[in-house]
Parts: sequence; structure tokens; C-alpha cells
Amino acid sequence: MELSMDFMMIIQNKEDGKADRAILERLAKKLELQSLADLRAETMAIKKLINERNGQQQESTKHIIELLNKFKEIAGIDEKNILGDVSIPKYLEKCPSLMIPNDFLCPISLEIMTDPVIIASGRTYERRSIQKWLDAGQRTCPKTQQPLAHLSLAPNFALKNLILQWCEKNKLEIQMGESEPAAEQEERKEDIPSLVKDLSSVNLDVQRKAAKKIRTLSKENPENRALILENGGLPAIISLVSYPDKKIQENTVTALLNLSIDETNKVLIAKGGAIPLIIEVLKNGSVEGQENSAAALFSLSMIDENKAAIGILGGIAPLVGLLRDGTIRGKKDAATAIFNLILNHPNKFRAMEAGIVAALLKILGDKKLDMVDEALSIFLLLASHPNCRNEVGTTSFVEILVQIIKEGTPKNKECALSVLLELGLNNNSLMVHALGFGLHEHLSDIAKTGTSRAQRKANSLIQLSCKCS
Repeated sequence: MELSMDFMMIIQNKEDGKADRAILERLAKKLELQSLADLRAETMAIKKLINERNGQQQESTKHIIELLNKFKEIAGIDEKNILGDVSIPKYLEKCPSLMIPNDFLCPISLEIMTDPVIIASGRTYERRSIQKWLDAGQRTCPKTQQPLAHLSLAPNFALKNLILQWCEKNKLEIQMGESEPAAEQEERKEDIPSLVKDLSSVNLDVQRKAAKKIRTLSKENPENRALILENGGLPAIISLVSYPDKKIQENTVTALLNLSIDETNKVLIAKGGAIPLIIEVLKNGSVEGQENSAAALFSLSMIDENKAAIGILGGIAPLVGLLRDGTIRGKKDAATAIFNLILNHPNKFRAMEAGIVAALLKILGDKKLDMVDEALSIFLLLASHPNCRNEVGTTSFVEILVQIIKEGTPKNKECALSVLLELGLNNNSLMVHALGFGLHEHLSDIAKTGTSRAQRKANSLIQLSCKCS
């Protein structure tokens, strides 16, 4: 279910075109699409799938391509066009048939290297491509997958000279990169100790600027996050979350969200006493503060002990409130957090007490939100618990499910069928009520044309309806 929800959130996150990196990394890990070889193999499989579909199922094809491109991006691979129309680099436009020595091509971008560097495994890559790989949190060689003893990049002058000579001989003009590197990045890293110190300044304006800068730096790469922690930044950030200044609250809560991307930090943030402070911002902070607090609680809740802590410390009720009354982004952040949190059984009851059913029904009734799948996924988790099922399983709700099965998208139908099957298996009268609304005809249709999961659910419901007739 976590995997399913991750997919939903990535596919439906269209507001700013950016997807949550932590979710993408978790998906890539679960699907074993992290290494260069695996991503290349997946690309070929998807090309084959697209050819077989021959223009059919365009929406799902689009989702597949977008998701694969996002996986490539976090892996540091520049290749984006997987449909076969590979764009030719400018330097090859005049002579595309030229055979380029394999050793001159970066294993990641597959283009001629202009600034080749050697990493700890002894392999050579284009500086920009391998830096993106490392900035994504990878600590292995993309080609060999062996762990890297260090992250230093050594210029490969010998290879660079060979490439230059070959380009001159073949009359190719390419702009060779400077072996200088990331002086600016190093300078920014050197700023971190002083910024952490400024978080404790008596000057409010200095604190504001430092909190904003820490927020930005904590988002950029794992090295920055590690430096912030090494310099005592975590206690300083946590101490400012409760400061009565909305901008400081926003920036520090978001900094905690960014720091929590790294798995070990999720435990440290919780042990540092941040959870009740984040919940307070969720209750009373600015709109952005509330949204990012919900996202932070979701990130922290990937650790089971944090799921329990968030529930015990009162985080469920304000999340339900945000789901009911928040902005579109706030509702989506709240739904994701709630979904993950109610995998913990006591949190199911807390959500029920907080009015989760009414909030979810409100979302199902608002077509503009486009959050049917998220709401039904939460309903499914609630319906799976005997003590919550009675409140969820009402005749009016069953009528809503049947309506979605009749008129919803393929994914909507799949989710609605799952919820109805869970309810029907435990309450035959609800199944009888659903059949009275013409459900059987639609089940037969979905059993033939629906998604593979929807077909399985439809067939199970058909069998169940025969027993109830």
C-alpha cells in the first residue's frame, strides 16, 4: 500500500512539476531501478511496450515515461528521450556517422567527455554527470556498483588530451570544460558553520536569514545535510521551530523536512524532540508552514517508531483538519501523511475520532481536487480493520463507491472495487445493496477491460455477488 500511494502522489503531483525526491528514491529502491544497467534495461522494455501498444493507452504510457525520466534524473542520467528519436549533440550534427571511441564517451550521458574525472573506483566519467550522481546521494560507482571509498574527483588529464587530439584530427569543435570544479559549492559548504552559529544570534534578522539559507542548503545535497548536523545545526533548528515568528517557523520546519530525506536523520530529528513542535506549526503556523509540517510528518513516519510517536503526540487530528480545510497542496500533503500513519493500528482509531470519514467523503464529493484515489486508499486501510469497518461501511458510502465504479477513471474504479470488496466480504448486506444499483453489469465490463488489478477485484466481487444472490 505504501508503494501504491507513492505512485499516486508522484503521478498526480502536477502543481509545480516537481516530485518529492524522497518518494522517488524510495520507489526506485523498491523497484530496483537505481543502477545504470537496470535503468537501461527498463528503457528497452518500455520502448517495446510502447511499440506493442501502438498509440493505445496514451495516458498511462505518458505516466510510465515521466516516471522513468524522474528515476534517470535522480540517478544522474541525462538521457530523456526514450522513444527512439535520440537527439544528436550539436558537435555531431555535421557528421553524425562518425565513430567515436567508446573510451571517450561518459558511461552516464553517453556523450563525448569534455571534463573527464576519475572516481575512487578508477572509472572515468564526465564531471557534471558524476557530480549529479553523487549529489543524488549515491555512494557507488555507476558502472561497477562497488562502494566508493571517497567522493573526490581527480581530473583525467591524459584522457582529456587524447579527446582533444582526436577532435582536432576529425575537425570536431566541442567546448572543453574547465577542470575547475565546484569552488562555489565549497565556499557554500564553508558557510554552514557560521550559519549554524547565526541561528542562535540575538538579532532576529540574522536568525531569519540564517534559517532561510540553511533551508536552501539542506535541500541541495547529502553533503550539506551532513555538515549541518556535524556543526550542531539540528538542535539549533529544532529550538527555533517554536519561535513566534511565522517565517522562521516555515524555514526551520522545511529545513527539518529536507534533513529528514536521509534515513538516519529521521530518528535523530524525532529523538531531538522535534515532533511536538512540528505538530504545533501544523496547528497554528502559516499556510506554507502547515503544508510543510504535514510533509515533514509524512517523511518522519517512514520509521515505524515515529508513526506511533506522531499519533501519541497528537499529530493525527490536525492532519485530518488540514485534509478537510487546507489548500489543495495541503490536502495532498495531509492525505499522504495520514495514509502512512494509519498503517499503525492505534492511529486508525485516532483518525476516526478526528472525523476522517467526513473529511474523506468531502474530498470524494469535490471533483476539482482530483484526489479520489488518495481518499479511497485511506478508506481501504480503515475498512481493513474490524473496529473501523462499521463506521466506514454505510449504505450511502456503498452508493458512492458504485457511482465511482460506473463513472470513474480506470484507477478510480480499481480503488473503489478494492474498498467495496473489503466491505462486502465482511458484510453481505452491503454487497446486496450495491447490486441493487446495477453494479453487476459494470463488474462484467471491468472484468474484461479493466486494469489487471481491477479485473481480479471485479472477478472476486462477481463470485461474492453470486453467493449473496
